[in-house]
Amino acid sequence: MSKNPYDILIKPLITEKTTALREQGNKVCFLVNPGSNRIEIKRAVEEALKVKVESVNIISVHGKAKRFGRFEGKKPDRKKAIVTLKEGEKLELLEGV
Repeated sequence: MSKNPYDILIKPLITEKTTALREQGNKVCFLVNPGSNRIEIKRAVEEALKVKVESVNIISVHGKAKRFGRFEGKKPDRKKAIVTLKEGEKLELLEGV
């Protein structure tokens, strides 16, 4: 069963650290669906953004416990993907950011 690439890729991550990765190592970071794996993420990026992917690294981030007065809660868990693009590939979507 093939998933829609837009169900796997939630949004690009734009921070100081990810901007440095994009400039130095031709890497792009995304928040992805927590149930997706490397192969699905690679296919989704190649299909949705029309670029060639060399490798995908995944980081699972556990949500922090938060308190507001006497009430306790928890931020949601999330999964980040660091996608390395092949040599010579550019992602036009993030060039102006």
